Amino acid sequence: MSRGSAKNFFEGDPLLQDIEEVLISAPRLRRRVAELGKQITADYEGRDLCLVTVLRGGAFFLVDLARSIHLPVSIEFMAITSYGPQSQTGAVRITKDLDEGVSGRHLLIVEDIVDTGLTLSYIYRNLQRRGPASVAICVLLDRPYRRIADLPIAYKGFEIPDVFVVGYGLDWRQKHRNLPFIGVLKPSVYEAG
Repeated sequence: MSRGSAKNFFEGDPLLQDIEEVLISAPRLRRRVAELGKQITADYEGRDLCLVTVLRGGAFFLVDLARSIHLPVSIEFMAITSYGPQSQTGAVRITKDLDEGVSGRHLLIVEDIVDTGLTLSYIYRNLQRRGPASVAICVLLDRPYRRIADLPIAYKGFEIPDVFVVGYGLDWRQKHRNLPFIGVLKPSVYEAG
């Protein structure tokens, strides 16, 4: 299913009352994640690969991507908080760090979405300073219209328009993460605060 009305997709489902349209369907997500997994498998064959994601949004993508990579991989999680006016300053504080050392290992940062790139740029630089063999970035959704920081994105799922998206780990006030697709949130929902 391509882009379309969420109302017609799940008529009467209370999960969809805030969704304007389906931007990327569940089957398209599965296909693209499988393609990324195949590419990563080929690129990292014979290497000690560690997938790193930022909680909570990236967890859905990370799990499906890890299942699509046909190599032994390890998984690490970080949690961060952005602060400052509108959280657009790029000021970041790590609230949960990696559990294991990454020196000499190949790291792949697995991120759900990249906008300005400020937070991801901070994470990328922070991990580079820890002495890994390499650090690369894999993003499910790339929204380049607000990009401030230049990022070396090695793997990209989809480029999306400048709309507010939820589902497949992405949220609005901790809701809608469990949608199996990427949906566009109705402006009336986020404009209401």
